[in-house]
Amino acid sequence: MSDSLSRRSFLGRAALAGLGATLVPRHVLGGPGYQAPSDTLGIAGVGVGGVGHNKIRAMDSEQIVALCDIDLHHARDAFDAYPDAAVYQDYRRMLDEMDDAIDAVMIATPDHTHAVIAQEAMQRGKHVYVEKPLTWSIEEANTLAQVADETGVVAAMGNQGHSLDDARLVNEYLQDGAIGPVREVHAWTNRPIWPQGMEKPEMLRRKPRHIDWDLFLGPAPAIAYDPAYHPFAWRGWFHFGTGALGDMGAHLIDHPVWALDLGYPDTIETRSSAFNGVSWPHASMTYFNFPARGDQPPVKLTWYDGGLQPPRPDGLPEDESLNALGGVIYTGDDGTLIHETYGANPRLLPEDQMAAYGMPPERYRRIQDESHEMNWVRAIKGEEELSQDFGYAARLTEIMLLGVVSMRAGNRRIHWDADARRVTNLPDANAYLAREDVREGWTL
Repeated sequence: MSDSLSRRSFLGRAALAGLGATLVPRHVLGGPGYQAPSDTLGIAGVGVGGVGHNKIRAMDSEQIVALCDIDLHHARDAFDAYPDAAVYQDYRRMLDEMDDAIDAVMIATPDHTHAVIAQEAMQRGKHVYVEKPLTWSIEEANTLAQVADETGVVAAMGNQGHSLDDARLVNEYLQDGAIGPVREVHAWTNRPIWPQGMEKPEMLRRKPRHIDWDLFLGPAPAIAYDPAYHPFAWRGWFHFGTGALGDMGAHLIDHPVWALDLGYPDTIETRSSAFNGVSWPHASMTYFNFPARGDQPPVKLTWYDGGLQPPRPDGLPEDESLNALGGVIYTGDDGTLIHETYGANPRLLPEDQMAAYGMPPERYRRIQDESHEMNWVRAIKGEEELSQDFGYAARLTEIMLLGVVSMRAGNRRIHWDADARRVTNLPDANAYLAREDVREGWTL
């Protein structure tokens, strides 16, 4: 594909007539969201220029019928890989024109457009797979969970660690009492690995013709195009991403929330480097306090990013440092469990306790090939239980984003009433539960 290849020529190459001969319209199969187990799914991808290409590649057993990206050049590898797929820049046009061909939609756009795209797809009866974090705001997460429940579609969030065997083994160790009741958890990451703590670009740049900047902005304010925002670096900017907490928190905080059956925290407090309201801070720590659950004690979960790390856990060998990439440490009354990112996972500390304990009983089913993406596909077909639905994903996302609310409230401690969905001690902080400046035409 040459740099001058236009959107019109992309669309012209799509073999839409052929698709009509091989796909059965969804309404024939029995109503919105229904998919007969024997059928190959028609999958569309929105945001396929980065990680979205990998997600679509993981679903190659299905029929990739349409691909959509606001940047025709950044996504060209994905377009080339699926020459029979129709190509679009505008997901709304794609959903209109390809309605009968699309059973499910994979969404891997920047965080700030997840909610509006997923909501429209679900309301059209399409199953959805949305990359983590589920949404940019707490209000959006709650809305998507409600829409998924109302429409009955199979809706999954793309934090693939939830489908790994290691995650299930962590649950089994903790729930078997390997380290006794857990009272403290520490989760850390090497992120951000993109720029943060920046000022807004001041020089006006000419927007390349192959980028639809209005579609990139979506519900965000009318910010002028700049290559500092796109591609990838959008994660560090307030209006588009959710920083390190939204990125890796969806992986690392997921494990203790799931393993310890944590509900919502009742107090949350973030401490960060300077936050200018434009770009997320260089580094932050967030303290989440979760109340007791039945006979299980309260849990204090501390999050670290920007190079900050927790204290060395008891029992870690003297010649070993904490994994710089990140991980999770669980401190129980009877020992410690450490689950490192890309490390030898998980293990009990000290090492002689690991040798003495052995392996816990297997309580959790394993996901075939540990494929989070194909688990979603198989769940749509009724072949496997979904690894993680929007009900859980929304709660996890809201927990993480409460750390952002505390940061925006001036790094002050907030008290959260989960039933009322309100901050009770700082009323003004409730303004940060939703986007305050949604552009016209992009409201949920």
